[in-house]
Amino acid sequence: MTLSTRRKLRIIIGLLFVLAGSNHFIVPRPYFAMMPDCLPAKAALVQVSGLAEILGGLGVLLRATRKLAAWSLILFLVAVFPANLQVALHGWPGVRLPPWALWLRLPFQVAFIWGVYRLYLLPVHRERNAQE
Repeated sequence: MTLSTRRKLRIIIGLLFVLAGSNHFIVPRPYFAMMPDCLPAKAALVQVSGLAEILGGLGVLLRATRKLAAWSLILFLVAVFPANLQVALHGWPGVRLPPWALWLRLPFQVAFIWGVYRLYLLPVHRERNAQE
């Protein structure tokens, strides 16, 4: 991957996390429906998870906070995996997606974890690293 491509992907992924996190505040209802019933304070959890995505997305855009933000996003993606599994197993009330699409979200989440790790945490060649 060229350095230019890596930079562009870093920006795109960072902005995707910011947009996804913002959606927790704009349209919170679908996020309530994905949470397992055993979790309390769903509204607060939706807001905290949205804020975590926004801060993580912004954090990976800045060199000074990139590594911490990347690890935070990876932990976030692992933490919300049960909600995505809940949706795949029991459906997503109020959201019209076919069952196969709900199951497809699970490997995409694993791919996002790998993508965050690769883009923000894996070192690049030394000569290129100085240019970032």
